[in-house]
Amino acid sequence: MWRLPGSRAALRGVRTAVGRHTRAEAATETAAGAMERAVVRCVPSEPKLSLSFALADGSHKNMQRDQSEPLGRALSRIATNALKGHAKAAAAKKSRKNRPNASGGACAGPVPEPAAACEPVVKLYYREEAVAEDVLNVDAWQDGAVLQIGDVKYKVERNPPAFTELQLPRYIMAGFPVCPKLSLEFGDPANSLFRWYKEAKPGAAEPEGGSPSSLSPSSPFPSWTETGVNERVYTPSNADIGLRLKLHCTPGNGQRFGPSRELESVCPVEAGPGTCTFDQRHLYTKKVTDDSLIRTVSYNLLADTYAQTEFSRSVLYPYCAPYALELDYRQNLIQKELTGYNADLICLQEVDRNVFTDSLVPALEAFGLEGVFRIKQHEGLATFYRKTKFTLLSQHDISFHEALESDRLHKELLEKLVLYPSAQERVLQRSSVLQVSVLQSTKDSSKRICVANTHLYWHPKGGYIRLIQMAVALAHIRHVSCDLYPGIPVIFCGDFNSTPSTGMYHFAVNGSIPEDHEDWASNGEEERCNMSLTHVFKLKSACGEPAYTNYVGGFHGCLDYIFIDSNALEVEQVIPLPSHEEVTTHQALPSVSHPSDHIALVCDLKWK
Repeated sequence: MWRLPGSRAALRGVRTAVGRHTRAEAATETAAGAMERAVVRCVPSEPKLSLSFALADGSHKNMQRDQSEPLGRALSRIATNALKGHAKAAAAKKSRKNRPNASGGACAGPVPEPAAACEPVVKLYYREEAVAEDVLNVDAWQDGAVLQIGDVKYKVERNPPAFTELQLPRYIMAGFPVCPKLSLEFGDPANSLFRWYKEAKPGAAEPEGGSPSSLSPSSPFPSWTETGVNERVYTPSNADIGLRLKLHCTPGNGQRFGPSRELESVCPVEAGPGTCTFDQRHLYTKKVTDDSLIRTVSYNLLADTYAQTEFSRSVLYPYCAPYALELDYRQNLIQKELTGYNADLICLQEVDRNVFTDSLVPALEAFGLEGVFRIKQHEGLATFYRKTKFTLLSQHDISFHEALESDRLHKELLEKLVLYPSAQERVLQRSSVLQVSVLQSTKDSSKRICVANTHLYWHPKGGYIRLIQMAVALAHIRHVSCDLYPGIPVIFCGDFNSTPSTGMYHFAVNGSIPEDHEDWASNGEEERCNMSLTHVFKLKSACGEPAYTNYVGGFHGCLDYIFIDSNALEVEQVIPLPSHEEVTTHQALPSVSHPSDHIALVCDLKWK
């Protein structure tokens, strides 16, 4: 039997600790402490399995082997790797002994040549019996098997919970929740363990008994102290300003835990902006509503692709501090604002794809919401729903111009539009989309709801285009809520780019628009397209007609609405908008205390 010179521990690499402070973590470490860990990932949809274990030189070996390969070949390769690891360790030991000593001379005494190593005996055991070398890898590497390399044993863990992605936000502010972006395989966040640390302040006394992550004062590396927070989300306090954060997390699935990982924030915690426009609003939304209510939010976030232009900085928002237009800064405010509403439904407009995946999903998922995304061109729409209240039954998203041209639902409308070629061309050039999600109550399967979300064409002279987009939207929503799911109520959120005096709003709340309405000529006589339109819904604006939902230097007005089916839903409460003083503290929006040029609409709806 091959053995390394010196103690058996020399073969062991850096162990993956599974924590020392919670009972679950301690139990995990006790179970895995008797031997090293060999992690095997093997899924039917992939041709190869991966094997990960510690080498003699302290490094970690990751191997990829065909699932259909005989075990003997894999074991032979492992033996070769172990031998290389032994050779590296021996060479490093010899190099250390040849270094000059503290007095400047060479180390006394001859350095013996390391004994020539032979290839170690490598075996795989299952239930204390050696696994035959002609067994295929896919069958050989079972959970609980034991891999033996020389006299060192590794416990095989097949498909343990593991993080496939783990990331902290780059910009962290005191008073704002830090929501790590994470993805798991064979596990879930609810059954995983999290422990937050912060850098020890220079000169701070080490806690009594030390800390598993603390280092001596003379160490060139930072020392860490526990924050006492063992949850997925950590909100730094003012005492953390200037300090970096560290997250230690152990993936779990309710049955067992996988290898732990640690990551540190790139930058220290920075001071927050003080009072924000949404702080007072959060006083009305401290708790999640009961099952009879649906707290609904509609919010145009101001896409980063529009905020980060020279035109935006110098013309649209010259009053806004440049750093407050930076995405990393605004995301802190957006995350805190949205999570503080404790909403059941959140419909967002102007959502960058990377903002959805890297910021909104991690933050809102940590607070119990799940989301779907629909791209437009450079940005899109997102709808989030509370998982304890709703499940997603189906999605029915459309692009307005594609649906108008190809869906027979809109045949009559298209026939009217083709009579006006200039208007038709302009309408079909627009990229606006409609996101439609059908949700079902988790408590009562008979309760379903159609949630629609849109962002209509923006141009001030595009009134007739918005009318036609709204007609397409309502016809499509009628198809979903009447034909596909007969009788389900509708919530229709969005930035409609229309004030209450416009034809679009008149059409929405009155159910019809006459052909002589002035908006049919909103861009002049050349594009006039007179037509009468109707729809079947009885819609009302749940939040009424606020003085404004958009407030920028050159304009303020009400452009955003939460339309509800008043036959099936009623308004329980409208969360007050920020005061005019709060909105104009920094002249207009966005600002250091408000992340968008729009204001979120928030209301509690009730089933009739």
